[in-house]
Amino acid sequence: MWDPALYQRYSDERSRPFVDLLARVGADDPRGVVDLGCGPGTQTATLAVRWPRARVTGLDSSAEMIDRARGLDGPVEFAVADVRDWRPGPDTDVLVANALLQWVPGHDRLLRAWATGLPAGAWLAVQVPGNFSAPSHRALHEVAGRPRWRERVAALLRADPVADPGGYAALLTDAGCTVDAWETTYLHLLPVTGPDHPVLAWMEGTALRPVRAALGDGPDWRDFRRELAGELATAYPVRSGSVPFPFRRVFFVARAGCGVGGVSPESCENVTP
Repeated sequence: MWDPALYQRYSDERSRPFVDLLARVGADDPRGVVDLGCGPGTQTATLAVRWPRARVTGLDSSAEMIDRARGLDGPVEFAVADVRDWRPGPDTDVLVANALLQWVPGHDRLLRAWATGLPAGAWLAVQVPGNFSAPSHRALHEVAGRPRWRERVAALLRADPVADPGGYAALLTDAGCTVDAWETTYLHLLPVTGPDHPVLAWMEGTALRPVRAALGDGPDWRDFRRELAGELATAYPVRSGSVPFPFRRVFFVARAGCGVGGVSPESCENVTP
């Protein structure tokens, strides 16, 4: 279960990669814009502002997130959906998947299906976190592997589920797209505003979700949380009231049917993303 309030604790930091990703999308007047894994919908709403004539749709597997999104005042349609079953329609001119595919095993197959199913000239914009070797995740795996937690928690944690920019570029180029792929490491300065370590608070909104679901909200969760907090305090010391938190992100923007072996229609003129 996703908790929109926990996820939005650091809404400014989480929204910045979305803004940077969409800055590379050059669509002028798309017919349909779809945001997969839209979460609470606040970022999806900005797509309707940018493309006011488009039909903008936000989809997420979390009913809690969609309930929050439907409370926004705007022209966006929101619905609960499993992205593994979703396929683009003939008027899907912009497809966005921001901080989604790291949760989907085997998402390379989905990317191929989307790239080949989008209309020629459509834009595919994706961002995934690339921080799975960061101290935060190493600390999580270390605590989860301790005898008390190993059987209940360790199997829930993912190995690095994402490729590097070159891997995604090769996949989509082979699917007939032109591709712009890059990576950025943001340095978030997370303020210390209460008793919890800021990186622990960040992780509660994302990476710790399956752990909390397995342990419940009782003493086991509180003990696990306390052990992890100690490791994070060592890995990310407080400096002048905040915690420097580097976070690597992987981005790629592609245009369908516009690359080598693509159909090269007129809509693919000036195709460099």
